[in-house]
Formats: sequence, C-alpha cells, structure tokens
Amino acid sequence: MDWQQILFHFLGGLGLFLFSIKFMGDGLQKSAGNRLRTILDRFTTNPFMGILAGIFVTVLIQSSSGTTVITVGLVSAGLMTLRQAIGVIMGANIGTTVTAFIIGIDIGEYAYPILLLGSVMLFFFKSAKVQNIGQILFGFGGLFIGLDLMSSGLAPLRHLPVFTSLIVEMSHSPILSVIVGTVFTLIVQSSSATIGILQGLYAENLISLEAALPVLFGDNIGTTITAVLAAIGASIVAKRAAAVHVLFNVVGTIIFLILLGPFTHFMIWITGMLHLEPKMQIAFAHGTFNVANTLIQLPFIGLWAYLVTKLLPEREKKSDKIALYLDETLIEKSPAIAIGQAKKEVIHMGNMGLDSLKSALSYLKTNNPEDAKLSEILEKNINVLDEEITKYLVKIFPHSITPRDSNELQAMLNLVCDIERIGDHSENIIEQINFMNERNIELSELARNEVYEMFELTIRSVALSIEALDKGDLSKARRVYELEDEIDEMERYLRKQHIHRLNHGDCTAKSGLTYTDLLSNLERIGDHAHNIAEMMFEKSKQ
Repeated sequence: MDWQQILFHFLGGLGLFLFSIKFMGDGLQKSAGNRLRTILDRFTTNPFMGILAGIFVTVLIQSSSGTTVITVGLVSAGLMTLRQAIGVIMGANIGTTVTAFIIGIDIGEYAYPILLLGSVMLFFFKSAKVQNIGQILFGFGGLFIGLDLMSSGLAPLRHLPVFTSLIVEMSHSPILSVIVGTVFTLIVQSSSATIGILQGLYAENLISLEAALPVLFGDNIGTTITAVLAAIGASIVAKRAAAVHVLFNVVGTIIFLILLGPFTHFMIWITGMLHLEPKMQIAFAHGTFNVANTLIQLPFIGLWAYLVTKLLPEREKKSDKIALYLDETLIEKSPAIAIGQAKKEVIHMGNMGLDSLKSALSYLKTNNPEDAKLSEILEKNINVLDEEITKYLVKIFPHSITPRDSNELQAMLNLVCDIERIGDHSENIIEQINFMNERNIELSELARNEVYEMFELTIRSVALSIEALDKGDLSKARRVYELEDEIDEMERYLRKQHIHRLNHGDCTAKSGLTYTDLLSNLERIGDHAHNIAEMMFEKSKQ
C-alpha cells in the first residue's frame, strides 16, 4: 500500500475539485451579472418564489453554503424577512444537488478536451463573454479531473481491512454514517466535494448504498456550519436564519433515518427502472432527499420562524452601526451582490446628505439649536460612511468582477466623494449661521427670502439626484441638469442684486459677505448633485 501516492492523489484531486468548482461558480456569476442581485431582490416575495431563487442562485455560485451566507447577510441588513430567507435556504439545498447530477453524467473522458477549450477561450479571446464561458468550461473540466484523481487515490483502500471493516460498520450503523458525512463536510467546507467523493467511492464499489445514503444526510448537516459562522456577530434575525438552516437539515436527516429502509428500497427500485449508473444513483438519491425534505417541511415555514424567534429572543440592543447594508461576507461569496449592497449604502448616505441640508435650512429659518445639532450629527455620520463605503468598495476590486462591475465601483467611489462634499457644504452653512448669530449680523428680509428660494431649489436638485440614482431614472437625472443651470443663473442674478444693495447702502459689508458665502455653498452643492446625475448618463452609455 503506497500511502504517499494515496494521500497525494486524494489531496491533489480534492484541491483541484474545490478550485474548479469555485472557478466555475465565479464564471457563472460573472455571466449572470446583475441578474443575481435582481433575483434575490425581487423574487423572494413568498416562500415558493424564495425556493426557486435559492435553487437558481446556488446553481450560479455552485455553493449552497454560499447562498445561505448571502441570505444571512441580506437578512442582517434588513433586506429580507426571516420567512423569505427560509424559502431561499430550502431552495439552496435543492440547488446544490445539480453539481451531483453534473458529476453523475459520465463525461470524465472528455474532461481534458473541455479543459483545453476553456483555456483557449480564456487566453486567446478578449471578449468578456467568451472569457466567462471559458472560465466555466475550464472549471467544469477541472472538476472531473479532480474527481478522477480522488477516485484513483482511494481505489487501493478496498484492500485495506480497517477501511472495509469501517464500511461494514457504517452499513449497520446509519448514525455513524451521518457523523462521517457531517464531519467530512465540516472539514472540507463543501458539500459538493463530499458528494463527489461519495460518488467515486460508490462507483468503485468501496461503499454500499446502505452506508452511502446516511452520509448524504450528514453532508447536509455539515454544510450548515458556514452559515452559523457567518451569523456570529450578526443581527438576531441573521442568527435566526442560520438556526433555521441547521434545524431544517437536522430534522430532515431524522425523518429520513426513520424512513431509511423504505428510502433505500425506493432507490434500488428506481435505479433498476431508470438503469442509473452508480454515480447517478447517488446524485438521484441526493436530489430526491432534498426535494422531498423541502416538500415535507414547506408547510411549516411559519412554524419554523415562530420556533427560532422563541429560541432566540430579542435580547440585544439596537445596533449603533451607521452602515446598514455593508456585509463583508458577501464580498467573498458574491461580489455582484456586494456591489448591490454598496449601492444601497450610497443611497443611504445620499439621503443623510439631503437631511443635513434640510436641517441647515431649518436652522437658518428658526435658529433652533436642535436643527444645527442634527445637521452636525448627520455630517459626522456621512464622514463615517464615506470611509466605510470606500474601504468596502476597495475590498471588492480584487475579487472576480466584470469590467462593467469595475466601472460601477469606480463610479460609486466618485459618488461617495460628491455626497461627502454635500455634507461638508451643509456644515459650512451651519458655521456661517453661527457666525451671524455670534456677531448679531442680520440679513434683510429680501436677502433672506432670496437665500430661502435658492436653498429650496438646491434641496430639490439633491433630492432628485438621489431619487434618480435609486430608481435608475434618467428623466429625473435630466431634470437635475436643468435645475443646476437654474441654480447657477440664480446665483449670478442674486450676486448682482447684492452689489446693487451695497451701492445703495441697503446692506452692510459683513452681512453681504455672509450672504455671498451662503450662495456659494449652495451653488457648489448644486454642482455635486449635477455630478451624480452625470454619472448616471455615463453609466447608461456603457
């Protein structure tokens, strides 16, 4: 028994398999682009749609634990309810069986040509679409080569008495098989890898069907650890979503262990009816288990939500976190969704800038110190978000993203700068008003009304730019262009009026200086709103 060869073949094959499945998933994600975000944003309105979304996303990213981590992140950000999340988690369990079916198709002998084709498309074509397909094909081919390496590495174990006695013991002790499946999936962090190895062992007659089926069940329990780790330090709702994932798979395993005899006979019967190859038998058993488990537990989604709410009651204080949507676990699992989260945070930051500007106007009108205090708090929060969003976007850049996503990241970095400057100008306005109050500087009634009018126009421009960005509405962005021209024209006209009042002694030099500073800050805010609208037009041309 050459232990070095066995170990090297198995570990090398496992490494190649894990790399290939991740590489293929990245290619699928890049091909899907924004559709991944759209699916999770729009198609989780009810549990059934959530299941379909979970299946589709898991097929795209080739990882059920990845889908669950994304779901936990979205629940933590308040973008998905617990009931919606339960549906997505159920769908993820079904989606992960697709990989087993792919492995079950006996195309291992074509793996090398597929690998070559993928390499050619990756290295000899500049088109992003062709390169994405090349990445999918390269990962697809590597997946089968990795499996073949693992199978050939494990084949000599059939002659090892310790191994054969363990398999016999597993055949008589389903709970031991469940533990083996759970522990191995915990170690490898990939249920697809566990199933792939199991398919190889079964195809080589190294494990019986009675021992293999409970390993499948344990594999589903092992894959929940990733979601549990993602929920540590997250919100209570995210912890509940992770708890549902664990309970769903544990209860499913218990149900099928009770029905193991009938389920085994069913698999033997269906295998004979459909003339399934050994690897496809395991894939079919995996798919049947997950689909049946979902159908059995689907009517109890409300009960699961109620149960985990009771098990994990609301004990924590509301988070003082300023950023609402940034979740770093999403960067690794799905850069496309992480970009969508960053955009939501930019909108959140933009609304803060708008509120800060409104508070500054209220302070100018009423001299209420509470308005000044609110504007200052908002400006500090804007500065925090500026730093956090920028760091988040920079972390996304090295990950697998399309050129279009890369352009969007760059545009968002510019947007964050513009919104941060809106906050700075609001702060300048507060300081100008404080200066007026400290030195008893009064603006004439006419001058105040003129500033109010320009303030309202500027607020409308900022509000429209944020709305346009949020909804992707180019007509609103076009209106921001028009408002910016009106703001510029108004500033020029009001400066002339101010000079006229100075010449006639209707205004003092000190009050005049404050007046022009207010106009200047408002005009610059209008410029930044214009920049936001301009970014939208540039994006529409890409």
